[in-house]
Amino acid sequence: QVQLVESGGGSVQSGGSLRLSCAASGYTYSTVYMAWFRQAPGKEREGVASIDNVGRTTYADSVKGRFTISQDSAQDNVKNMLYLEMNGLKPEDTAMYSCAASTSPDYSYSLYAARYRYWGQGTQVTVSS
Repeated sequence: QVQLVESGGGSVQSGGSLRLSCAASGYTYSTVYMAWFRQAPGKEREGVASIDNVGRTTYADSVKGRFTISQDSAQDNVKNMLYLEMNGLKPEDTAMYSCAASTSPDYSYSLYAARYRYWGQGTQVTVSS
């Protein structure tokens, strides 16, 4: 089992910045890649950004150039922290943001929720105009 706990959400004005964190614990040896997803009220969950064990990243078109995903690894490539640096925030970025961890060996389609086995509870991001 892998436990994920997000933090760092809040309310900002348009153009502002936030940094989300996700603390991973448990059997993190099993995770191959991790990601951030978001879901706004009345909308489907959307993959925002993902990162794999060797640092490859993938971003949704809507956040490219504004968001940066990164991770800290402890010894032997054991992941313990995932981050999402968000700059140039827009009202349409308002959503509940969740981190997720995948045990799949295939990094393809890494922004699809079905790839992920473990999920955090989420942290709310609200951007006002």
